[in-house]
Amino acid sequence: MWKTIKQWLSAAADVAMPRVCPVCGKALDNDEQWLCRKCLAALPRTRYEETDFNTMEQHFAGKVPIERATAYFFYEKGSPYASILHDIKYHSLPKMGYWLASRAVTEMAGSHFFEGIDVVTAVPLHRSKLAHRGYNQSEYLARGIADRLGIPYVEALNAVKPHSTQTHKGALERWQNIQGNYALKNDACHLSGKHILLVDDVITTGSTLTVCASLLKSIPGATISLFTLAAARLE
Repeated sequence: MWKTIKQWLSAAADVAMPRVCPVCGKALDNDEQWLCRKCLAALPRTRYEETDFNTMEQHFAGKVPIERATAYFFYEKGSPYASILHDIKYHSLPKMGYWLASRAVTEMAGSHFFEGIDVVTAVPLHRSKLAHRGYNQSEYLARGIADRLGIPYVEALNAVKPHSTQTHKGALERWQNIQGNYALKNDACHLSGKHILLVDDVITTGSTLTVCASLLKSIPGATISLFTLAAARLE
């Protein structure tokens, strides 16, 4: 009975304010969640996790020691799929990120990318930005992965000072912009010897991930892997 009432209320809500696919704008069917089946099937997957020393891992070589790295799909400015990141980050839809990250775990199971991960953490937001936005989109991604894997989500890093937007900056400017912005939490020592998965929403130049991974790597015995929901075309 309760299930029937919930289905009726959901249907009524969809009539009043139809759920639409952020990629193509099509109204979603009842059995479709955040993306329509067609756009989900055409998601521009990187499949980095299927290649040894892939493009993303090469990007960090010589910068910070990592075990492995992957991104779920490619981000290109102007692509319809770019709206996924925009909605997750700016349009109060972090639950879509949670769902996509959880889905990524299932889809990547055959690659064994997530095997041996002990804990999951996220690139943090400074409290001023967190207060303005109301949530950290990367935390939702990290929790989606942790919950699907059945392992802990931990807050290992602090954003100790705000930084200006990275959107229109080049690689060097991005690197300079974030120096000193992050620090290990005081209790991060409990992660000694752990394999930590560091999660962010998108990788462009990799400067933020490099700084955060370097901090985590300073934990005795810790090993680091990286996951982002999306990736720009890395060179």
